[in-house]
Amino acid sequence: RSLLSRSCNAISNAVVSQENSPVETYISYDAAKKKARVTPDLFDIFPKESPFKKAPWDTCAVVGNGGILAKSGCGKQIDSASFVIRCNLPPVSNGHEKDAGNKTNLVTANPSILFQKYRALNSRQRRFVTDMQVYGDSLLLLPAFSFQRNTAVSLRALYSLSDFRNNGPRAIFFNPSYLRYLKGFWRGQGIRSVRLSSGIMMVSLALELCNNVNLYGFWPFGTHPHTHQKLNHHYYDNKPSNKRMHSMPAEFKVLQNLHNMGVIHLHLGECTNEQE
Repeated sequence: RSLLSRSCNAISNAVVSQENSPVETYISYDAAKKKARVTPDLFDIFPKESPFKKAPWDTCAVVGNGGILAKSGCGKQIDSASFVIRCNLPPVSNGHEKDAGNKTNLVTANPSILFQKYRALNSRQRRFVTDMQVYGDSLLLLPAFSFQRNTAVSLRALYSLSDFRNNGPRAIFFNPSYLRYLKGFWRGQGIRSVRLSSGIMMVSLALELCNNVNLYGFWPFGTHPHTHQKLNHHYYDNKPSNKRMHSMPAEFKVLQNLHNMGVIHLHLGECTNEQE
């Protein structure tokens, strides 16, 4: 844990802010050979300081989207955490609350969702903003400076949310230098994928932001570890994830090791009312 914070320093570096990205500096993308100049206009939309200054929180729940979460009854336990992190704009209403909870403090969005579901926010902005209301007053974390095609759509997400802002989330951007350090850190631990999954990125963040880290919905295999029943890919649908980019089994092995060392608590199976 201290190794991670020494290498990556999430509290001040995970998110682009006015403190770490002053005007006229350059932001180097982490997945493309490109730099973005911080103009006064760009600087203006960055948060003044890190949104994680209040860390550490006592308990964090990192909610993965694995099919293992369905019928788990873990919703209450997830919502009782002091800080709840979710990945890739998952459904948290329409009956999913019982298993996945609905409290959200931080949620990530892969820009591919913004392209597919919201036409890159060239239209459908109101629909996007309306859909985001389920995440309440949370932070929406976007990798605006990873691939070149992510930047404009991430900016449109930020502008849409601030234009129509009722009480939905506020958009913030991953700092690509943090993601580069993170990739190097996990490479040293045996994860050699093209790109880390948002799940392992969020677990890494939680390890620095929280005293106690609980994981739910992390299980990359097709059958349940206890009941051996066949599982869907996600708790809300059965669409496969992108295996070409991520090495899920290698990532999961690392999570299992952390669980065995007592660094995180991996919840597999049903949540009873008392803590497992």
